[in-house]
Amino acid sequence: MSKHKNQKKKHHTKAGFKNLHTPAISKGPFTYLKMKYFGDEPFADHEQEAHLMPHVPPEYAPAHEPNSDDVLITWIGHSTFLIQYQGINLLTDPILSQRASPISFAGPKRLVPLPLKFKDLPPIDFILISHNHYDHLDLETVQLFGNSTRYLVPLKLKHWFIEQDIDADKVIEFDWWDSVHFGHVEITATPSQHWSARSLFDRNKTLWAAWHIQIADFSLWFAGDTGYNDIQFKEIGEYFEQIDLGLIPIGAYAPRWFMKAQHVNPEEAVKIHQDINARQSIGMHWGTFQLSAEKMHAPKIELEAALKKHRIPETDFLTLAIGETFRYKVSKQSK
Repeated sequence: MSKHKNQKKKHHTKAGFKNLHTPAISKGPFTYLKMKYFGDEPFADHEQEAHLMPHVPPEYAPAHEPNSDDVLITWIGHSTFLIQYQGINLLTDPILSQRASPISFAGPKRLVPLPLKFKDLPPIDFILISHNHYDHLDLETVQLFGNSTRYLVPLKLKHWFIEQDIDADKVIEFDWWDSVHFGHVEITATPSQHWSARSLFDRNKTLWAAWHIQIADFSLWFAGDTGYNDIQFKEIGEYFEQIDLGLIPIGAYAPRWFMKAQHVNPEEAVKIHQDINARQSIGMHWGTFQLSAEKMHAPKIELEAALKKHRIPETDFLTLAIGETFRYKVSKQSK
């Protein structure tokens, strides 16, 4: 990893953090509202489409069997997955609230019912946080978990958790390419292309990251939230050689002039799938909260078109119903 360690600090600045392969992302809440209500591109009405979004009861394990060859991947919605393998239960960017917002009465609301409740979850060993935006780091959800789990977060985000009465030893900060072992689990923070802020005054003060998770003989990469460049994801693919399963965003991409630097579209999601050399991928970051202008089901339709264009089988890059549990057979594919 010496090459990456030498490059590691280039994204650090005196004012915070920066992306390495795109100009600074300067979009904020006021420019977003101006774009949404006064821009030339109409916003689709996801509330009118929400009843068509498939959702099913999850089939996750209350306590996963340590000797099972099946990895269970349950899509709870948006970027939240429950990952279960070899006795490990892990959550990505969990948001169990009804709104992705700093306030309970306004902001993007959940359009499809939450497929499970907090009390139904198995004991969670790790929670991975990609960055501090409200649709990825949810205060109400963190308060539900409290000190019952371990939080893995990008640099400078630990203090926020301590302010929420989370014990300092329950939170581990990562810079890009940092790795930590927990028994048969190894977790590595990798680069992504995004930004951070929870207010008007803390832009890019905390880092953003994607995550590589190795549990015994199974490897997974969780993209978090990202735009595309043709350098960083190829570096990830070169470093890890092959990734069994990628969790890659496919939604919240329109209009492109506003979203391109920070959110991939389905065509770019397919490029990431190829760049990281994933055996299979699952699309996320769609169908749950309306954050952008495209129609609710456009990400799935455009993903299918991109796969056909690149002659990639649809089984290599899936979309799930909200609540659906996907079984990855490690014994047949990864060993």
